[in-house]
Amino acid sequence: MTATDHAGPAGAAFPAEGPDSSALAAGDAPAAERARQLLVSERRSIDNIDAALVHLLAERFSHTQRVGMLKAEHGLPPADPAREQEQIAHLRELADQAGLDPTFAEAFLRFIVTEVIRHHEQIRDEGSGQS
Repeated sequence: MTATDHAGPAGAAFPAEGPDSSALAAGDAPAAERARQLLVSERRSIDNIDAALVHLLAERFSHTQRVGMLKAEHGLPPADPAREQEQIAHLRELADQAGLDPTFAEAFLRFIVTEVIRHHEQIRDEGSGQS
């Protein structure tokens, strides 16, 4: 798959113009144009969702930064394994209910939590004069 290709159904790659655009263009120009319009619409929706995800993550990290400051002020550890396990179980359940792969949801949350813990360690170390 090249930089201008996009994943199609089941990960199949097709050129940026659309799925099997040469066959569609040769056989049914209106169908090919409709397919291109649908792709543009779907990609616009995906772009909007990606933007929303970025804003949600920024909001989440704003709250976790405050949590990190509270933990540092009160000598609490950066990580809270019991809470993390509760969150993972909850997120897996939500993912399953939403039709999202729970394993993917867990991996995504673990990635975020790892970054949050790193930030909490930084906050703790800056507060104690370490670098």
